[in-house]
Amino acid sequence: MLPVIVLVGRPNVGKSTLFNRLTGTRDALVADQPGLTRDRQYGVGRMGSTPYLIVDTGGISGEGSGVAALMERQVQAAIAEADHLLLLLDAKGGCTGADELIAEQLRRTGKPITLVANKSENLDRELAGIEFHALGLGEPVAIAAAHGQGVRALIDGVLKTLPEAVEEAADGADKGVQIAVVGRPNVGKSTLVNRLLGEERVVVFDQPGTTRDSVFISFTHDDRSYTLIDTAGVRRRARISEVIEKFSVIKTLQAIQQANVVLLVLDAQQGIGEQDATLAGHILESGRALVVVVNKWDGLSSRQREQIKTELDRKLMFLDFASRCFISALHGSGVGDLYAAVDAAYASATRNLSTPELTRILESSVQEHQPPLVRGRRIKLRYAHQGGQNPPIIVIHGNQAEAVPPSYRRYLVNRFRKVLALDGTPVLLQFRSGANPFEGRRNLLTQRQMRKRQRLKQFVKRKR
Repeated sequence: MLPVIVLVGRPNVGKSTLFNRLTGTRDALVADQPGLTRDRQYGVGRMGSTPYLIVDTGGISGEGSGVAALMERQVQAAIAEADHLLLLLDAKGGCTGADELIAEQLRRTGKPITLVANKSENLDRELAGIEFHALGLGEPVAIAAAHGQGVRALIDGVLKTLPEAVEEAADGADKGVQIAVVGRPNVGKSTLVNRLLGEERVVVFDQPGTTRDSVFISFTHDDRSYTLIDTAGVRRRARISEVIEKFSVIKTLQAIQQANVVLLVLDAQQGIGEQDATLAGHILESGRALVVVVNKWDGLSSRQREQIKTELDRKLMFLDFASRCFISALHGSGVGDLYAAVDAAYASATRNLSTPELTRILESSVQEHQPPLVRGRRIKLRYAHQGGQNPPIIVIHGNQAEAVPPSYRRYLVNRFRKVLALDGTPVLLQFRSGANPFEGRRNLLTQRQMRKRQRLKQFVKRKR
């Protein structure tokens, strides 16, 4: 599984700024105001030598009631699932009593901790975190998250302490098609897993949060190997309590990263909620093949079914590449169709695409619809080849290729997907511009013209 790195600290020390820097996004709100982050924010780290999950948490203030208490429970839940903790500190503000209390709490967890002295710009890097040695958690690392100073060295150093977690993320090559079953609580994920397996392999209980850890179950169907990943894990009824985290986003994101195909399970009787759309966005960002599974389809009227389909088109329009299956996991209707959808999505995601075929599709697409002008010059796209699988990556070479606008990128994606019949998987395009072979010659010609003009001026002057 991907390692989990959790950002912890008192309010307004720059956790969200560091989160955005590591994920390469602006998902976490940033402002010079304490307490802005309340819920946990999850993302996939893009800076560093290996992939990882990063979690931004709300600031720990020590207040024991109201919103602050709820925020602290969110932080504790994230800490429990962390592989490494980054304790952020304000290098300009110095060590405070709140920092000492948080350090003491983290020390009791027994988990690896790195002290991060943030906001160290314009300060001596060696002296910026000197007073934080008193916390007794090792050498502080001075960074400036807002400017990116020291961030790369920080994350590379942390990832070196997690070799086993990284190796596990790359494991699992001989488990057949790996299928992650994801969805918000109580949509019927475990019931669907049991129906696919044909036995009670996963504890099912009609309450959100029955399960918490991911469970990997290998099986065969029609002589083909599969591994189901139930992203809600197993927990006995006697051990269920109200304080258990209802929905382990970390485990879900880890399962998505490890899967070949994701089954996004929706509840037809509850409709499409914000949590469904957020989870769908994580799946799209991961690039995994996808099948949208609408559960609890039985018992709905024709009008309700049309309403759900309209809602799917409106709220999940960015998943237009994914197949849709309408099922009842409880009664088994439509479940058998999932295997065909999974196999088709996996085949599309892992298909080998030839360079001549991709180039022919690119040429015909350009002939039918020319790229726009950029700075008065036409973008020229010359040839394409495959750059990766699961998801399929198509690399397009040309002149000014990096200037292709989003609308034309979507046109090309739809064109490749339609001609190649790539169903159930997103298609990623990468554009590369080659060096202009005439650039040096153009400069040389310009120099020659200048010398010629100089000689002409001198000749005219002598004649006069």
